[in-house]
Amino acid sequence: MYYQAFLETLTATELSPYVSVFKQLIKQGLNANRYGDLPNWQQVLDQLPEIQNITACLDQPIVSVSNQETLTDQQQAELKALLKQLHPWRKGPFSIFGVDINTEWRSDWKWDRLCHHIDSLDGRRVLDVGCGSGYHCWRMRGAGADLVMGIDPTPLFIIQFSVLQKYIQDHCVSVLPMGIEQLPSKLQFFDTVFSMGVLYHRRSPFDHLIELRDALRSGGQLVLETLVIDGDQDEVLVPQGRYARMGNVWFIPSCPSLARWLQKVGFRDVHLVDVTPTTTEEHHSTEWMQFYSLENFLDPEDRNKTIEGYPAPKRAIFTATAP
Repeated sequence: MYYQAFLETLTATELSPYVSVFKQLIKQGLNANRYGDLPNWQQVLDQLPEIQNITACLDQPIVSVSNQETLTDQQQAELKALLKQLHPWRKGPFSIFGVDINTEWRSDWKWDRLCHHIDSLDGRRVLDVGCGSGYHCWRMRGAGADLVMGIDPTPLFIIQFSVLQKYIQDHCVSVLPMGIEQLPSKLQFFDTVFSMGVLYHRRSPFDHLIELRDALRSGGQLVLETLVIDGDQDEVLVPQGRYARMGNVWFIPSCPSLARWLQKVGFRDVHLVDVTPTTTEEHHSTEWMQFYSLENFLDPEDRNKTIEGYPAPKRAIFTATAP
């Protein structure tokens, strides 16, 4: 993996005392004895073609790498076959030397919904919690962030990020194999912290909000995106069993309820900036993610409900300021 340059970057910041901690977490998070597919995924990385004179595009809907010379049809087919060994590709889209990766999520749509409502990322230090393959990390860097740390405990997503990093080689962006609970406590380091699609997976949403708060410097901005339901400040859905066939959904609050949660843990300037129902155009199966998707999670007789009878997925974006 491509961590050395990023860790060296951290040594020039207030995170320098934690670099050894991060090294240990990287070792634990990419332990082949624990994750048996890692050697095969690493082999894919090793087999990727060596291509020079790279141009990276990080400020457009499709995060892409290219060069002046177009790959032959055979080279593209070989590259596509390699990249497909890293199935499923969930967050994107990406284009790698003309191989277009149509991911499960149109993550660019989420970015478009929030980018005009947040503080400028120019010159900021950013944390992206549960970042997956790092699509939004690249967009944050493309929006001017000085330093972007993504964290996600899923090794496959780390490998997918590393595909892009192999060519982009940006020492100010990285995705570390860890969850937020492994982040050193009370860092108060980041200017902006993103938590998108994470809160409803946490057994204790208040603990998650406190972890996000404590990662921010005083006055830093939280960008929180999560599932919500309609209702007043006392409405919270606690699914019995699964929600939209997801087994790890614990709490889905109403927007007024979530605003109160944020205020209760000390955030101020809490703003609801977007509420959007999730559609099958935004979340769908593709050749790059061939498992079930939203189409299979909704009631076929009433698309306003999940297969279990709960309100269909709707996502809200909040911004808030750390105390």
